[in-house]
Amino acid sequence: MPAEPSPSLADARRSRADRARQVADVLRRQVLRGAFADGLLPSEEKLAAEFTASRNAVRDALSVLVAEGLVTRVQGTGTVVAGRKYPHGLHHLLGLAETLREHGEVVNEVRAAGSVTPPPAVAARLREPGGGPPETVVYVERLRRLNGLPLSLDLTYLAPDVGGPLLGEDLDHNDIFALIEARTVYRLGGASITVEAVSADPHTAAVLETPAGAPLLMVERLTRLDDGRPVDLEYIRLRGDRLVLRGELTRS
Repeated sequence: MPAEPSPSLADARRSRADRARQVADVLRRQVLRGAFADGLLPSEEKLAAEFTASRNAVRDALSVLVAEGLVTRVQGTGTVVAGRKYPHGLHHLLGLAETLREHGEVVNEVRAAGSVTPPPAVAARLREPGGGPPETVVYVERLRRLNGLPLSLDLTYLAPDVGGPLLGEDLDHNDIFALIEARTVYRLGGASITVEAVSADPHTAAVLETPAGAPLLMVERLTRLDDGRPVDLEYIRLRGDRLVLRGELTRS
């Protein structure tokens, strides 16, 4: 005979909040992948049957997605998709415009650009192998919009010989990666990346046009040339309600 299910997993013993979380996780992924072509989610009754959950649990799950800005409740219609997240793959080293080209136009608002004396921690990250840290770096700060909507706030520190030639270029309509390879003799090789969740401070929230405390994806990326030299250190704050990071993993 099959083993009895663990009491901690038996539906009868699970809380409504637990079931709502399960439903929300699956529905969130369906919304993000465009499973509801007409933008309308199934009724609460149908969802309750699909998930073997109570209508109250389904209602709570939908409330979670409403709070995240993914869906909205329309009287007389039901629950409809309110927004979408754009996929940003982690498979290749690409700029934002290169990654999201099929989803629309990325335009940059350059908030600052020029040579600066870097903080010691930044200079240390951009140290040449066998050499010392740079005394100056090129700093570029951009608000990046996709189809007119704020998507990210990027703070970039570049080695002077790599960033210097870019200061006279069109930073409003080009990725820095593309400009490096088009306007210098250098070629990019790879990058180290760290992603964590942070809350939007009031100033960042105002720039990204999102509520203070809203979830952001904080990306730190150190990009190297094909010879391994680190030349580009970025701190990127991405609106968590407009972007989803995707990757493919293999187990050796």
